[in-house]
Amino acid sequence: MKPKHWYLLSLVGKDRPGIVARLSAGLCKNGCNLGDSSMARLGDNFVIMIAVQFEGSQETLSNIVSPLAGSMDLKQSLMEIEEGTHDIEPDVRINIYSDERMGIIEDVTSMLTASGLNILSLESNLDTNQPNNTYSIHIEGTVSGGITPIYEVLDRLSDEKNIQSQLIPINSQVI
Repeated sequence: MKPKHWYLLSLVGKDRPGIVARLSAGLCKNGCNLGDSSMARLGDNFVIMIAVQFEGSQETLSNIVSPLAGSMDLKQSLMEIEEGTHDIEPDVRINIYSDERMGIIEDVTSMLTASGLNILSLESNLDTNQPNNTYSIHIEGTVSGGITPIYEVLDRLSDEKNIQSQLIPINSQVI
């Protein structure tokens, strides 16, 4: 039996119904095992990042993916990654709300990282239907120095940058 390798497949293209179904069916029919994934609509585009386990080479997998991606007009990127998946459960979920302005993600993420937050996922949305174009950021992460420094940063962001936030501990062991 040939060893199986893990690859990270990224695809981006105009959103349309059926992308996920066609991609997953095409990969599975060609001997691919699908692992962790993140898929989202960004504007009019659909973005897919998925871990794929495959016993063949990266070139062989690329030859499988190319016609699938091409038939849906998706741009692709493929790279080999470490074996398996390493699940890390988040300790906290943070919701941030602010008027839209240049630099908000940098302000929030740099201060939270300095306080001991390891960001596992971040989603942001700009709602142009709200007054002042409300920007929302949803973060999940792990904390290394306890939860108190995270609360302190969120208070500073509120005072200094007029950013509203909500911190939800989702790991009861984090203090």
